[in-house]
Amino acid sequence: MPTFVHSALLGGMLIVGVPVLIHLINMLRHRRVDWAAMEFLLESQKKNRTWIIFKQLLLLLMRLAAVATIVLVVAQPLLRNQLGDLFGASKTHHILLLDDSFSMSDRWADTSAFDEAKKVIGRIGTEAARQVQPQTVTLLRFSQAGRTARGTQPDLLEEPVGPNFVDRLHEALGPLAASQMPAGPNQALEAIGQLLGTSDDEHRIVYLISDFRARQWEEPADLKTRLQHLADSGAKIHLVNCVEAARPNLAIMSLRPMTGTRAAGVPLFMEVSVKNFGTAPVKEVAVLLEENGHPRPAVTIAEIPPGRTARQRFQVNFPTAGQHRITARLESDAVAADNFRYSVIDFPLDVPVLLVDGGAEALDARFLSAALAPGGSVRTGINPRIETPRYLSLNPPDDFHAIYLANVDRLDASAIEALEQYVNGGGGVAVFLGEQCRGKFINEQLYRDGKGFFPLPLAGRRELLLDRLERAPDMEVTGHPIFRVFSGKRNSFISMVLVQRYFAAAEGWKPDPDSTTRVIARLRNGAPLAVERSFGEGRVVVFLTTAAPLWNNWARNNPSFVVAVQELQAYLSKRPSAEILRAVGSPLELEIDPARYKPQVRFATPEQNAAASATVDAVPTPDGPLAASFAATDTSGIYEARLTAADGTAETRSFAFNVEADEGNLKAMEGPRLAARLEGVPYEYEQAAVFQYAAHELAGYNLSEALLYFLILLLIGEQILAWSASYHPPSLG
Repeated sequence: MPTFVHSALLGGMLIVGVPVLIHLINMLRHRRVDWAAMEFLLESQKKNRTWIIFKQLLLLLMRLAAVATIVLVVAQPLLRNQLGDLFGASKTHHILLLDDSFSMSDRWADTSAFDEAKKVIGRIGTEAARQVQPQTVTLLRFSQAGRTARGTQPDLLEEPVGPNFVDRLHEALGPLAASQMPAGPNQALEAIGQLLGTSDDEHRIVYLISDFRARQWEEPADLKTRLQHLADSGAKIHLVNCVEAARPNLAIMSLRPMTGTRAAGVPLFMEVSVKNFGTAPVKEVAVLLEENGHPRPAVTIAEIPPGRTARQRFQVNFPTAGQHRITARLESDAVAADNFRYSVIDFPLDVPVLLVDGGAEALDARFLSAALAPGGSVRTGINPRIETPRYLSLNPPDDFHAIYLANVDRLDASAIEALEQYVNGGGGVAVFLGEQCRGKFINEQLYRDGKGFFPLPLAGRRELLLDRLERAPDMEVTGHPIFRVFSGKRNSFISMVLVQRYFAAAEGWKPDPDSTTRVIARLRNGAPLAVERSFGEGRVVVFLTTAAPLWNNWARNNPSFVVAVQELQAYLSKRPSAEILRAVGSPLELEIDPARYKPQVRFATPEQNAAASATVDAVPTPDGPLAASFAATDTSGIYEARLTAADGTAETRSFAFNVEADEGNLKAMEGPRLAARLEGVPYEYEQAAVFQYAAHELAGYNLSEALLYFLILLLIGEQILAWSASYHPPSLG
């Protein structure tokens, strides 16, 4: 039997009896009058009585049918059940894909994009519960699709729609809020295929309820493929847009320490960057700051042009060693999640640095040590240690924040391997050449046709001849971070450096434009003096002259030498693991030395939520250490891993998790632009505010249009039959 969109209107079928009632009333009003002429006509009519009665009955039935058809058109009959049974689809399955990325927290007036999305889902569920035919509902949030650590977790999975379904749906929707994830629709579309597979016994309607930000939909090649696959499988697709306009929004893009020595009691500059995702400039942007939970003076950015990022520096100085927390915050705007940024920086008591000198008196290392740690009232936080080349063969260098090789004649194979592993893992190495150095050894063992860590091949020692005609500075530096303070006219000390001897690069050598090798300082004759190269995750900087004032006068009473060595140290220093950028939603993974710690780790969330916190047993890894992982990192902030040492003492490590700030770009795709990107994909596009429940898709095929055409034909036929059944006297003229 068919169902009806407006079944209450079927009571109008009582009107069908009106034509019969009118006819009976008219019969009661007739009086019998004898009339000779009429008697003659009645006698004549008897011959055609059967045909006339048939036409009158047919006319009455057509009028009854016309009234019934009008009632049916208004009630909108649906035939989904009957046709579905014929073709094997006995139920309707609503698949609700809910965007809960943090751009959906976009607020205006007294609502938000996510609130509008929940209203749409509520309307769909309420109307589905009113249908007679079987209905099921699956609700999957973007943030819960394809989670690496926890897998896909739908809020509702093929939930049957019964008498209490609306209450269960409101129960499920009530606590839901926009997440802090940058989740997109791709994983959600892929997940429904894995969760539900294919089915021939149901009619599927997919509702993708999102804000359709340009960041994800401007180039939707993968999305278009997945949507087309759904359409080809017979699913009906609805794209429901929960925003009507893009609102201005500011986001903190980064909060990071700048180059410099990180040690207790040593000032360090940090940088906060803020991006304006709006279309108009903003001025006097205040960034509120906290250190270890205590407010500190805010910094103000004078102006941020539309679509641009502005940066502001500020200085921190922590007198005690350990991990310290820095938080930056903006005033409230359209989206709250990207107004916060967190950073955890480890400040040790001092920074160990290894100085390896090949000279008998270690003269180069002593000058470097004096520049790194002058002593007295000047605290740099650097703790230099002078050793011979043999030290690298016997001891792993991983504990040092940087390694300096000065005037080293040769290294054995184990020392070279240890250095390359150190640099490849993120360490920094500086090399100063001198009298003990041999070009052949460096070329064959350290450079190795570009495969080693040394950045260039050498030709041999050279004298820098005096140019009496044009007295240019012997040393010309670039804007590299090591020499940035000397660029322009800000410092004249660098022009006082005199170089007498250096190692020349091999004839014809030039850095490959596609490589990471570059010359960062030259002599006045154009020869390279300082060359840098990235090797793996680390850096190598080579000076082709001595550190001590033997081949030059740089370290003799020239303040620029101390400044350059300090900047060199800051540039080479290894990045502490706590500073590694971690995005919300990625698992917190921790390696544990089983000889020092017990295998249980207590992870705590930023809110100290007992339900979200957990104790995890670390498991062995193939490399030896234990590994513990915590997956519930869905909120930005500072997470803690609490370890217990073998002697029973407690140790806490902190980790900063931040949102992916690009999600704060609220530029949206309008319907026409979206249609151009998804050309060829059949779908319905609706705004959430005016979204109407499509009952005909839930219950079946709506016959109203066909009945309307039938009614028109029926009325035309009724008029023709009425004219034919009536009496028409001949014209007298």
